[in-house]
Amino acid sequence: MRVKICGITQIMQGQKIAALGADSIGFICVEQSPRYLTPDKISAIAEHLPLKTDKVGVFANHSVAEITAVVMEAKLTTIQLHGVESPDFCLQLRQAIAPKIEVIKAFRIKSATCLAATAAYTDCVDTLLLDAYHPQLLGGTGKTIDWQDLAAFQPALPWMLAGGLTPDNVTEALSRLKPDGIDLSSGVERSPGDKDLNKVAQLFQQLTIKPQPS
Repeated sequence: MRVKICGITQIMQGQKIAALGADSIGFICVEQSPRYLTPDKISAIAEHLPLKTDKVGVFANHSVAEITAVVMEAKLTTIQLHGVESPDFCLQLRQAIAPKIEVIKAFRIKSATCLAATAAYTDCVDTLLLDAYHPQLLGGTGKTIDWQDLAAFQPALPWMLAGGLTPDNVTEALSRLKPDGIDLSSGVERSPGDKDLNKVAQLFQQLTIKPQPS
């Protein structure tokens, strides 16, 4: 089970979250976000993380040139696209980036019908991420997806569950669904960008409990 903690803004918190067991650490590269970090600040955190830890940059409707520049300066290993990027755009990005790094495409799920859109990305990204829909916000909303809508979701690619996950509900979510990974941000925060390390520790404690099918 891949665990990604997103919206990291502090070196010490990034280090401790990685030490607790996070496989992926996410950085917000969208300037409008309260969790936004400049590439140099991301790089300063990333260089203190273990080599094995994925350093994920979250972008939304940026150009290929903008993404490439941030990836190189911030030393990212993974790109997460959280906007309305098309399959063609994803292919262009993969062709442009060197060396090739993982591309995650996020989808904001309003209802089960939204899941059909993921099929078009099978050949142009590496991983899918399902987040909750919000009319104004792209992510970090604290809102959950209707998990029942995802019950039959079996994509050809690995997929991650996001959207309102917390240490209190993650066991229930994993008893209903079988994602390849989970992604948390606001569910382990005191305020945007300020992670609550006690909640992160509680999360990993919960993940050691085998979910029971509901």
